[in-house]
Parts: sequence; C-alpha cells; structure tokens
Amino acid sequence: MARNKNTVDLDVARGIAPGIVAKTKKRLVVASGRSHEELALAVTRELGTELVPTEHRTFASGEILTRFEVSIRGCDVFLIQTFGPPVNEWLMEILIMLDAAKRASAKRITVVAPYYPYSRQDKKGRGREPISARLVADLLRTAGADRIMSVDLHAAQIQGFFDGPVDHLFAKPVLLDYFERTLTADDRAKLTVVSPDTGRVRVADTWSDSLDAPLAIIHKRRDPNVANQVTVNEIVGHVEGRVCLLVDDMIDTGGTIVKAAQALKNNGAERVIVAATHAIFSDPAAQRLQDPSIDAVVVTDSIPLPPEKRFPALTILPIAPLLARAIHEVFEDGSVTSMFDGAA
Repeated sequence: MARNKNTVDLDVARGIAPGIVAKTKKRLVVASGRSHEELALAVTRELGTELVPTEHRTFASGEILTRFEVSIRGCDVFLIQTFGPPVNEWLMEILIMLDAAKRASAKRITVVAPYYPYSRQDKKGRGREPISARLVADLLRTAGADRIMSVDLHAAQIQGFFDGPVDHLFAKPVLLDYFERTLTADDRAKLTVVSPDTGRVRVADTWSDSLDAPLAIIHKRRDPNVANQVTVNEIVGHVEGRVCLLVDDMIDTGGTIVKAAQALKNNGAERVIVAATHAIFSDPAAQRLQDPSIDAVVVTDSIPLPPEKRFPALTILPIAPLLARAIHEVFEDGSVTSMFDGAA
C-alpha cells in the first residue's frame, strides 16, 4: 500500500527514516492480587523486575476496588492470584483486576493462577450439579483474560473450558528434584510410588517412570452424600517393607492422604512420604497430617500457609522459579512445553 506524503513527513518529524515502520517495544508488567503477595514478589525477583504499584481496597460493605497506579497501556500484563481461602474473595478480586486492566488498555492479559479455583467441580457427578470449573473459566474470559496459566490442574479437561490459550504447568520437576537430592540410596532401592486413588494413576505412573520405582494403587470409595469422607478398600501392589511415596495434586482436609498412609502402614510399609503440589490445608488438615502413619509431607508454596498450619514434618518448596520461567516463555513467545521436555 502506498504511503502518502503526510505519513512520510510525520516519520521524519519523529526521527524515523522515510519508509521504515516504527516497532513498538514489548513491555512486561506483573501485578498481584492480595492472596499471595509473597509468591508474586518471588516471581518478580526471578524475572528481574518489580510488581506494578497497585491499589487494593475492601470497603466496609465488602466491595473491592483495584486500581493500577501507573500506565499499563499496550503492556503484556500478568496478574498473579492464587486461590486459597477465602477463595470467593480472591476470585472476585481477580475479576475486578481484569476489568481494570482491560479498561486501562493492556495489550494482553494473562491470569497466573497457581491453584485454579473450583477445579474439583469439573464434571457432573449427579443430576442438577454445576460444572463450576467451567463457570470460573467463563468469568475470567468475560472479565478480560486472554490467557490462563496454572499448575497441576485437578483435571486436565479444564484446559478445554477456557476459550483461549491455557498453559498447564507441572510441579513435578520441583518436587522430583527435591527427592532426588534427599532420598538415600537405601530409600531409592526400596521406593514404591503410590497413587492415593484411581484418578491419580496416570500422574503416579509418570513419577514411577522418573524414579524407576514400582507403582501401587489405593482403591478408595467416597460417599457422594458426605463431603470429605473416604473409605480405603484395598491396595493394589506390593508395599510391605517399602518406602512409599504418596503423590497427589492437592491436600485439602487431609482425610484421603491420612487414610491412605494408615492403610500403607497397616500393610507393612516401612515409611510413608507424602508429596503434593497444592497445600490447601483446610481444618483439621494440619493436625491430621501429623498422624504417626506419615513420616514426611512435601508441598509447594502455591498457596500461602500461615504458621499455625505448619508442622515439623512439613517441607515447603518454592514454585516461583517455575512460574517465572513460564511467564518469560509466554512473554518472549517461546515454548512452555519445552520446560517439561514435552511430557506431562
């Protein structure tokens, strides 16, 4: 298309050679909600940047206000918000942040949600139930999110609920590195990876391959009419005299994990180590996880844990390097999949 004289004169006035189109430099902006500011600060340190100054207010009525204190026009904005308790307040806050960013003319907005809210409501188990994980995706999209980034989704199908790119990250490399450094040669020789239920078999199987350890599966039954009540029926696999590594995506009240650990010890397991990504730790999880059947619990800091929910056998690993690397890849139009060698 021919360029008219007025356009060329404007280029010259800006110091641009005639006929050369100016390119706008990409700008990375990271902002945080109030759910886990410590994690957001750790992410920005890894990226070598700072959080954009943001005003957050909660009025006496409970209404929330968010305002970015500097211009984010044309920026590639990453909003970090995880969803520990109170989950509904943090969900409303991220929706308001999205609306503020959209109205401030951000170029692209990515929601970085290490723990995705309502992820366990990903399908209808009974008639007249909601699929709340889909509802959350719709809310985020409507509010202005162009992209979602999350870690260890409870169900991979949640990626299909969002009408846009979803970066599904895995905490396994973070946890795996810890165990490779801390397990003794004797532990490795006696190690068995255990899936706490049939729904986590695929994940446990990848752990089994990575650690070159056999796999065991716990079959459990949950009463659909009673929340957080689990019955362990049987264990498939050899656990007697073994060091059992129980792997799961989250620990909420701890009922499933504790009953699984008790079943393993009752079947002759030497030690039981629990590894999980998201430490929700709803009461009374912290007390339950100090059960004698559990020798150690290893989680990430995807959800903030107050001092009263920590205990001597608990190890918390930083997830900020993983999130920072993924943000960098997205911002630079790189490959997030390459972070995991193309494997789940």
